[in-house]
Parts: sequence; C-alpha cells; structure tokens
Amino acid sequence: MKFSILIAAFLSASSLFGIEPTNAQLQKALIKTTLAESETQKARTEIIKIREELAVEIANRDEEAAKRAEAEAEMEAQAQKILEKNSSMHISVIGQGVAPMNTSSPAQAYALAKRAAIADAYRAIAEKVKGVHIDGQDLIKNMMVKRSTIRTSVKAMVRNANIVETTFKEGLCEVEMEIIISHSDFAQ
Repeated sequence: MKFSILIAAFLSASSLFGIEPTNAQLQKALIKTTLAESETQKARTEIIKIREELAVEIANRDEEAAKRAEAEAEMEAQAQKILEKNSSMHISVIGQGVAPMNTSSPAQAYALAKRAAIADAYRAIAEKVKGVHIDGQDLIKNMMVKRSTIRTSVKAMVRNANIVETTFKEGLCEVEMEIIISHSDFAQ
C-alpha cells in the first residue's frame, strides 16, 4: 500500500518535470513494490505465528502450574492422612556428638559429647516431624559457579522425647532417642 503511493508520487512528480518514465523503470518500480509487499506479508505472518506460539506456551505454563498446585495439595492431603485421629506414630533417631579436644577431664569430654548428641537427636526429630526449610543461593560469573550456599533450618517444639540408649566410643557419643506422637499433639 505504501509502495503504491510512492509509485503514484513518482509518476506525478516525473510528469511535472516533463520526464516520462520508461516501461523498464515502471516494471522495476512495480517489482520492488511487489517484493516489499510480499516481505511485509511474510513478516506479518511470522508475527502471527509467534503470537500463537506464545499463547500456546503461556497456556501450557498455566496448565503446568495448575497441575503442580494440584499435586502439592494432594501431597499435603496425604501427609495429613498419615496421622489420623486416635492413632500415634513412633519416631526413632540417632544423634551424634564429638568430644572437644581441650577438656579438663574425660568426664567433661563425655558430658559435652552427650549434650551435643542429644541436641543433634532433637534436631533430627524436629526435621522428621516438621520438615526442613532449605534456602540455596548460587553466584555464577562467566558461566561458572563462583559460590554456592545452602542453608537448612528447622523450627519446632519437641516434647516428651525419651533417650533409649547412649554409647560413647573414642570421643564419639551416640544417643538413640524416640518419641511417640499422636494426632492430639497437633490438634491444638
């Protein structure tokens, strides 16, 4: 369309100056106009195809997000079914603690290693009951990992855990701890 206007302007300008375009010039102008219009049409067709592909991709992403949300809801529902009313669950873990090198006596080394092992066992119980929050960060420069940081945390209140067995060998203390939890513990 724009090129047709240009040809018309060219013809009118040449008639003003008394210059008559030749058939060859007119055919060249017509061919250029036709080529430009076909390229414009191709570009429009490509844009339409790209828009359609984007629409399909967005629809697929939305569908995947809906499926993910549905799967998470189903997993949460299953997790809640594990501990139903009038039922209980037995959890057993082993915590480990190492005696520090600079203690004043073997008894102090044993006491500190046992305290570390108990704290480790409490952490393990909390992880099994409440889950673990994981936070990760990567620093990438020039397509190479410069630094990778992973932090784990758990936040829970553990009550009524019992120490079943304690062993101390070569500076390593292991404490086996168990807890029995019931539905009523979480129904507060």
